[in-house]
Amino acid sequence: MNDTFDYDYDDSGDHDQNEENSTPKDGEKEKTERDKNQSSSKRKAVVPGPAEHPLQYNYTFWYSRRTPGRPTSSQSYEQNIKQIGTFASVEQFWRFYSHMVRPGDLTGHSDFHLFKEGIKPMWEDDANKNGGKWIIRLRKGLASRCWENLILAMLGEQFMVGEEICGAVVSVRFQEDIISIWNKTASDQATTARIRDTLRRVLNLPPNTIMEYKTHTDSIKMPGRLGPQRLLFQNLWKPRLNVP
Repeated sequence: MNDTFDYDYDDSGDHDQNEENSTPKDGEKEKTERDKNQSSSKRKAVVPGPAEHPLQYNYTFWYSRRTPGRPTSSQSYEQNIKQIGTFASVEQFWRFYSHMVRPGDLTGHSDFHLFKEGIKPMWEDDANKNGGKWIIRLRKGLASRCWENLILAMLGEQFMVGEEICGAVVSVRFQEDIISIWNKTASDQATTARIRDTLRRVLNLPPNTIMEYKTHTDSIKMPGRLGPQRLLFQNLWKPRLNVP
């Protein structure tokens, strides 16, 4: 998949390929599992500090970057995505965020992901596999502000859809940037409509802004871009937002 505008890995081929000659022996497998369990037990749970303001959920920042045009499987995508850190309070969020590069200052094909703790920013994750995402394509210069407004609304539970929200992504590309918000249940039209309307409000979008909802199933089956919608969206933004 050579989808410049998708924030996920760029190949939707067979993710269940048999990897011959790479299967560990039983003893090695047991040792790997034992080491993994020991590592997990040593990892401390992230909790709010004294006098801090707890969030309803813990969240994790992720970062990924790839070379355009290079085919990527889900396995290599998962290896490429890097976990920045997890936070449980407002104060912990700002400690991470204040030291992070703003999306508008990123270069190349780069992505920031902010997902609830325990949910990987991948289509195949159990929390995501039956869901989808609202996609908004931005002309250059808008990503930093829109990303901040989006994640603050998400952390502040402004979407009011229970546990439906999984996370959000900002994708920096050469000619435009994209933000998206992911939810668990693509078939729940009332929920996806509420997310859309809240997204319009928190980002102060013009009423005729084109927004695309794409299920993760469709993303895997039919990766691609929507050229005419992308161009129209850029044209709609220019007269309404006073951004150079």
